[in-house]
Amino acid sequence: MKAFITVMGKDKVGIIAGVATSLAECGVNILDINQTILQNTFTMIMAVEGAGSTLSFEEVQEKLAKKGSELGVEIQIRHEDIFNAMHNI
Repeated sequence: MKAFITVMGKDKVGIIAGVATSLAECGVNILDINQTILQNTFTMIMAVEGAGSTLSFEEVQEKLAKKGSELGVEIQIRHEDIFNAMHNI
């Protein structure tokens, strides 16, 4: 499973570490990452691959949503196929 993760919220220490740790615990590898601050909002996009994960996509999604609540940010994960379909005409 390849997917894209977006993270948005108020910037604070530990967001990247928290998300990366959660992904590692799920057996999901980070392929690429880009983060910045846009108008005082932390934004991050990650390309990830979960072929080594024993968890379903939905289980990873739930764990990331929980981590987002803990960190005070919104975390969304979209399967690569859905992401590609949304951006193709």
